[in-house]
Amino acid sequence: MTTIEAEAGAQVRSISSRPDLRLGADWIACADPAVQDDFLNELAEGELMALPFLFEFWAMEHQLPPEGNWRAWVVMGGRGAGKTRAGAEWVRAQVEGAGPKDAGRCSRIALIGETVDQTRDVMVFGESGILACSPPDRRPEWQATRKRLVWPNGAVAQVFSAHDPEGLRGPQFDGAWVDELAKWKRADEAWDMLQFALRLGELPQVCVTTTPRTVGIMKDLLASPSTVVTHAPTEANRANLAASFLEEVERRYAGTRLGRQELDGVLLEDSEGALWSSALLEAHRVKDIPELDRIVVAVDPPAGSKSGADECGIVVVGVQHAEDPKDWRALVLEDASIQGATPNGWASAAITAMERWDAERLVVEVNQGGDMVSSVIRQVDPLVAITAVHASRGKAARAEPIAALYEQGRVSHLRGLAELEDQMCRMTVRGYDGKGSPDRVDALVWALHEAMIVPSESYRKPQIRAL
Repeated sequence: MTTIEAEAGAQVRSISSRPDLRLGADWIACADPAVQDDFLNELAEGELMALPFLFEFWAMEHQLPPEGNWRAWVVMGGRGAGKTRAGAEWVRAQVEGAGPKDAGRCSRIALIGETVDQTRDVMVFGESGILACSPPDRRPEWQATRKRLVWPNGAVAQVFSAHDPEGLRGPQFDGAWVDELAKWKRADEAWDMLQFALRLGELPQVCVTTTPRTVGIMKDLLASPSTVVTHAPTEANRANLAASFLEEVERRYAGTRLGRQELDGVLLEDSEGALWSSALLEAHRVKDIPELDRIVVAVDPPAGSKSGADECGIVVVGVQHAEDPKDWRALVLEDASIQGATPNGWASAAITAMERWDAERLVVEVNQGGDMVSSVIRQVDPLVAITAVHASRGKAARAEPIAALYEQGRVSHLRGLAELEDQMCRMTVRGYDGKGSPDRVDALVWALHEAMIVPSESYRKPQIRAL
């Protein structure tokens, strides 16, 4: 190790007290070139070499642990959002002391990934792993035969596989870093064994870095009062990702439930007993719009127009006809729903959606407003073809025959319907398992009922039908 490298290591903690460094990289990046030059010129050579290892300076907000006496910190984000770097730097912060030989807060750390190979290759040797993040004089030694890292101050991090929960029976720790918990096949068993092993020190803590998935262990962990969460989408780490990667994944997955999970880092839940599932919707997603024989727009008007009122569901559906109606295929083209609009506002939005897609009919639920609903729409477009429908059964009962069309593979979705699909995956046989009213789903049901279930005869005048 050179003298400069040693000085760099020694400066890692000391320079963190400087006010200008505490302002962070964002401040430096946004400053005038002259300010940037002055900042860098004022740093000693050791400070310059130490700066890359001062994570508090470079970190994004979601990569820094929240304050407080939490038990588990979950860093939940999209692919490439900087979760691994956050985990590696958290381990550093736990084991490193003021000097290379000084003790840190923790001395026994568990590193757990889905397999030993993944733990070693990502968490230890990865580009954002512990070794890559460590200053020269604090860099731990990898002992391959014992599957562990040993720091100059004696701290040890042991590698484990979530496939072998029993491997955690016996050892004890004062800290742990868990990676991609949501995809572990034996997550519950491994997590339970880890909790029994976290029994050293005054407050043993665990950092969990994961892309969200709706699994039991994640639901339980996030519901715990001792858990804190930071969150970020893939986009937050754009500066450190290949532009071609972002362009490709956004082109393929933006506006889909899979994209919300894998890119936005949002935990999406499929309610128990849901009429639709994420897997079902993703399996029937299409990129291109085929030639359509008929397009309809359905509207589920809100009960009021005040701020915070239920949304006005507006959904556009196209259908391909065949000789046998059983061979008809539908495509959900757009969710144009809006919230907090006046009657004239949502009526205008519905008519605009019809014009955008050259739709031939507007289906409107009239339970909330009766004849007034049609009158409001006629004020916007006196010539629009309207079919007024009245709900005589509950939402779940109306939705079940529509869900059956999906199970038969007769309905597909374009991208960009994420909010509609979220509601669909919360509509159960018992009713809607979510906040507010599923107005988007209601509009979808009316649109598909008109396009697929009602005989495809042209209507010469507005009608009232019950469903």
